[in-house]
Amino acid sequence: MSAVKTYKNLIGGEWVASRSGKTFENLNPANTDDVVGIFQASDQNDVNDAVAAAQKAFETWRLVPAPRRAEIIFRAGELLTQRKEQYAKDMTREMGKVLKETRGDVQEAIDTAYFMAGEGRRLFGATVPSELPNKFAMAIRVPLGVVGMIAPWNFPMAIPSWKLFPALVCGNTCVIKPAEDTPLSTFNLVQTLIDAGLPKGVINIVTGFGPEAGAPIVNHPDVRAISFTGSSEVGRIVGEAAAKSFKPCSLEMGGKNAIIVLDDANISLAIDGAVWGAFGTTGQRCTAASRMIVQKGAYNEFVDKFVAKAKSLKVGDGLDEKNEMGPQINEQQINTSIKYVDIGKKEGAKVLAGGNRLEGAHKKGWFFEPTIFGDGNAKMRIAQEEIFGPVATVIPVSSVEEAVEIANGTPYGLSSSLYTRDVNKAFRAIRDIYAGITYINAPTIGAEVHLPFGGVKATGNGHREGGLGAVDFYTQWKSVYIDYSDKLQRAQIDTGE
Repeated sequence: MSAVKTYKNLIGGEWVASRSGKTFENLNPANTDDVVGIFQASDQNDVNDAVAAAQKAFETWRLVPAPRRAEIIFRAGELLTQRKEQYAKDMTREMGKVLKETRGDVQEAIDTAYFMAGEGRRLFGATVPSELPNKFAMAIRVPLGVVGMIAPWNFPMAIPSWKLFPALVCGNTCVIKPAEDTPLSTFNLVQTLIDAGLPKGVINIVTGFGPEAGAPIVNHPDVRAISFTGSSEVGRIVGEAAAKSFKPCSLEMGGKNAIIVLDDANISLAIDGAVWGAFGTTGQRCTAASRMIVQKGAYNEFVDKFVAKAKSLKVGDGLDEKNEMGPQINEQQINTSIKYVDIGKKEGAKVLAGGNRLEGAHKKGWFFEPTIFGDGNAKMRIAQEEIFGPVATVIPVSSVEEAVEIANGTPYGLSSSLYTRDVNKAFRAIRDIYAGITYINAPTIGAEVHLPFGGVKATGNGHREGGLGAVDFYTQWKSVYIDYSDKLQRAQIDTGE
């Protein structure tokens, strides 16, 4: 094997080692003997350097016209298209999901690049009539400054692109900490931006772990906003820390998403959606479908076909195109899946498929069987708590009203799905399901980049990624009044006379 490459932090346009000299290994979850790379274990000192570099770059980057900034993003999209296959293979090697999915991950970054490049010629504000004569009034968008970004491991290029591209188009500079399990994909994304012409210091990368590298970004006084994607538990800590210094903070967190299948549904279509929703990305998506809420008239047929399809899935190294589901990301996630299978059994749910860690030919990786519980109920922990693994629970219900009530009955509210041929029921469900995203006759995963992405309740704090929601977060409003009357005019005072 060739020597393992060491990757350094990107600070002020230079690749530099951590001040402490500490590093960590990035392992292939399908084969832990394979070291993908060695990365810097950064701390407060490295973060201070990165923020200082971003702050310095902001003074010139904010003055670059937005269409010119956007042209760099567009060129990055072109380069990503050329590099898609190599970046997908790198991602599968460090994250585990199958090549079909990692190609989609890179494609999402490409789509985001092209969409956000268009926003460089929009960034719309508003002009309004003034209440006074000979006076002009408008509202314009201005950048925030240095934005700190903490990214997750499950979409290690797509989600950083959601954060970086709109922030850059809007005129901000960035300090990003990729997940310690998947830093290489963020490096590939940022290298592409550099190759597209991004000036030094506009993006800075510090790798490492949450307490040592993530917390200093959140707490740094010169970081003007935070974008975080991860668990609700960590998100609460991030949000509380940001609130102390009044920083805008976008939190994109967990989900306990449901697919509702009614008696009149196309069952074959619903099965395809359930398998993709539950076991795509090995269930490691915030939008994964971990609850199947099935009307009793369709329950037996649905369960039989769902179990058969799950048992037929080929699980293995994602670099092998024959495999349909890859490993979990690390030992901790395997242990979480094992824990929830035990919890489900104790709660009285029936294991209909899977339930075990895969050994034998899979022993060098973190592989878990596609797992299905039957005869679940809404109050079980396996139906309430996010597992983030290939574990799904099927819950029988009597009506669409009961199904919607159960779908709404968790602390989360990210994605939702309903399979039915009845348009009236579909529209009532769209109205009544309390979630940020609702699909009809499609699974809970598959967001498109030009619409807002995010959820309600413990899933998020009201901000959105993607579409215009991202532009709203990465800009702040400035109201501008231009009085050309050549005399003092007092709003509200002179208008009342």
